[in-house]
Amino acid sequence: MDIIYPLAVPKGRRLCCEVCEAPAERVCTACTVTYYCGVVHQRADWSSIHEKICQLLIPLRTSMPFYNSEEERRHQLQQLQQRQKHLIEFCYTVAQKYLFEGKHEAAVPAALHSLRFRMNVHGLSSVELVPAYLLLAEASLGLGQIVQAEEYLSQAQWTVLKSTECPYATHSLLHRNLGLLYIAKENYEEARYHLANDIYFASCAFGTENIRTSGGYFHLANIFHGLKKLDLADTLYTKVSEIWSKYLSDRYQVLSQARIQQIDLLGKRFETDTGLDEAQEAEAIQILTSIWNIRESTSNTAPQKTIFVLKTLFMLYYLMMNSSKAQEYAMRAFNLAKEQHLSVHEQNTIEELLSLISAEEAHPIT
Repeated sequence: MDIIYPLAVPKGRRLCCEVCEAPAERVCTACTVTYYCGVVHQRADWSSIHEKICQLLIPLRTSMPFYNSEEERRHQLQQLQQRQKHLIEFCYTVAQKYLFEGKHEAAVPAALHSLRFRMNVHGLSSVELVPAYLLLAEASLGLGQIVQAEEYLSQAQWTVLKSTECPYATHSLLHRNLGLLYIAKENYEEARYHLANDIYFASCAFGTENIRTSGGYFHLANIFHGLKKLDLADTLYTKVSEIWSKYLSDRYQVLSQARIQQIDLLGKRFETDTGLDEAQEAEAIQILTSIWNIRESTSNTAPQKTIFVLKTLFMLYYLMMNSSKAQEYAMRAFNLAKEQHLSVHEQNTIEELLSLISAEEAHPIT
């Protein structure tokens, strides 16, 4: 990174830090269009998102050349807008993934990029800005910055109130983040109210049994678990596990059939995947691992529930092509079934899962 020399900056132009918008003192040498107040924020942005989008920023932040016709100019503008829309979704997914992995500080620069690109494409008061505000609020909560989180959530609420057409999915995200805010403030009654609204709006958008609705059930279960209302928590954790199990099982069945056809026709295996983006995979891992940790503490009284979650985690990692993690969870399920003297049928079912891993290793994807 090079230091910016003030005399080299055109008069009247103010260069701002990409992360905090303070006066910039340094520039990224790779793209020469991104500025920072110092080394700390440059490193934070680079490790979060800038390394992934550095070169993509150059055409967006350099002056457009002279065009011979209006048609050429319009075409170039459309291309630039398409690039910005791509970066909106890419930065949003990266920030989401960081949040589900618990990397709240790393999520901030990526979320800020998503917000700025949204402003460029949709304007300063569009409801399209709300998802980015919510990411920043969630990251702030994770960093313990409750006041900052409230500011982002207030901006999101105000934007939604001004909008005449706001999708159910956006309402759902807003209420989920408000629920998380009130959990952090230990106002559980208000948190339950917002999470109930989250579930309602997510159900309207996606259905009651959809994986995108399951997050509301999960956070609500966490509240009841913390309040020692274990029966209610258990019911909701079971529902979340069943939603993810059904989704992954259905996905596996579709891909298994396709894989068989691929083997028959081409003599090679068909590559499986989850049908999820990276952020959704990270969310699935976070939710299912949390439920498994809770189930494990009660495995002596309800081993079948623990095994069910372990089998769901197996299916997730199997579809993610992570054989070692899939085998780990299948072995945990098998050992627990033997320890608890569960039925031979249950043990055989888990052994079948382990045989899938053996088949993976014997016939690698080509």
